[in-house]
Amino acid sequence: MPLPLRSTFASLLIILSSLSVTSVFAASAEELNVEVRATLNKLYKEKPAAKSLAQRAKGILVFPTVVKGGIGIGGEYGEGALLVGNKITSYYNTLSASIGFQLGAQARSQIILFMTTDALQKFQASEGWEAGVDGSVAIAEFSAGGTIDSQTAQAPIIGFVTDNKGLMYNLTLEGSKITKINK
Repeated sequence: MPLPLRSTFASLLIILSSLSVTSVFAASAEELNVEVRATLNKLYKEKPAAKSLAQRAKGILVFPTVVKGGIGIGGEYGEGALLVGNKITSYYNTLSASIGFQLGAQARSQIILFMTTDALQKFQASEGWEAGVDGSVAIAEFSAGGTIDSQTAQAPIIGFVTDNKGLMYNLTLEGSKITKINK
């Protein structure tokens, strides 16, 4: 790993550890399963259009808590699970680093719907899937009436970012590296 990347990664770990996010790192498989289901239920309750879209998805990747923080150099981390046929099949983490003007911290939930068999299979076959490189994620936005934009609804991969709290503003998943983990 090149030196600048190593120092960025080390800074990311220091920032994340200072945010007291031990629950993000230490959740057991059982705890994570409960959080995944609760995150989906909350999304479906708040946005019924998301539930009808999810029912057509070939796979759903849920990160109940992704913590993002930064002071000049930032990063984010979270753990989640992939559901196929409404059953949890495997676990993943998401990690990204960034450089630029940023100050603050936030926790959010991320849900990624794989709408086609091809998109899901490419994700499952990857050694480390990067949003925007290995697959373009269309972020779902809701109209005042609660419907999802029809063009977004046709995308092969659709993302939802919910529970934004904190001082940072960023509704993209681009650059997030998602890797399979053991739980």
